[in-house]
Amino acid sequence: MQKTFNLKKFISNNAIIILIILLALLTGLTTKNFFKLNNFKNLVVNVSPRFIIACGVSGCLITKGTDLSAGRAVGLAACLSAMLLQSLDYSARMLPWMPDIPWPVALVIVVVIMGCFGGINGVVVSSLKVPPFIATLGMQTIIYGLCSLITNNQPMGGYKSSYLKVASGSLGPIPYLMIFAVVVGVYFWFLYNKTRHGKYMYAIGGNESAAQVAGVNVKASLIRIYVLAGCMYALAGFLVGAKAGGASTATGNGYELEAIAACTIGGVSANGGVGRVGGILIGVLVFEILKICLQFLGVDPAYTYIAQGLVIVIAVALDLRKYLQKK
Repeated sequence: MQKTFNLKKFISNNAIIILIILLALLTGLTTKNFFKLNNFKNLVVNVSPRFIIACGVSGCLITKGTDLSAGRAVGLAACLSAMLLQSLDYSARMLPWMPDIPWPVALVIVVVIMGCFGGINGVVVSSLKVPPFIATLGMQTIIYGLCSLITNNQPMGGYKSSYLKVASGSLGPIPYLMIFAVVVGVYFWFLYNKTRHGKYMYAIGGNESAAQVAGVNVKASLIRIYVLAGCMYALAGFLVGAKAGGASTATGNGYELEAIAACTIGGVSANGGVGRVGGILIGVLVFEILKICLQFLGVDPAYTYIAQGLVIVIAVALDLRKYLQKK
């Protein structure tokens, strides 16, 4: 039997996305340069690292977990990248004994370190049975403390030009940041849709007990999910540091809430078992377009935070509403 299109249900399920599209059209019609190529490139550059963070968080959410350490992990990754990639002739180098290393080597080092933090989250959640909210909240505080210790609460800069070019460079008209995001998006799409790991992840999110009875190694799967999340925060922090041209203990603050909200807007259910990479991208775009629109309209930045908070609350409320309707 063919399903009929339910307009009311469609509008209800996509209310935030529809409102943001209308806001973008209003902004484009009432302000100059909104639909210009430079503004589009700015959107792409801002979306890319946030999409990578959201991809990392998505696996945790799909398995009915979360990761509140994501923002601070991004900040630590940015600071570690800074320490490894400051110019040799920079007078305020954090590690003056550090030899000159290529940025890909530094990236691998940062990914390995942050992957270990993710692994600790996974072990605490899967083996010690600590609720993900508490486990990752504790890790958030630990990472912030470690970041403060290793940086002595000093902002860092003086990066090598090769590192800065990672964020500022482009392949023809395509920014390098976008290339990183596309590669991550394709990888996650393949991982979620074409691998056993993806099937296990959705099974755990749908019903963990049933998945375990069916032979899924829940502990190993959860550890892999949190390790992968840590690796994504490392990559995002590396790119955020290059984009900003500096890093400090404040870098990445609040990014985890944006990522969780973006995932929820994009259809990744906080109740587990549901989520697609395409939806995650849409969610991240919604958040960034909202910020750019309010900036073009001259809205006070304080109201921007209020608008983002409202979007987070509404997104979660709509997600819960859909979940209750299905029950």
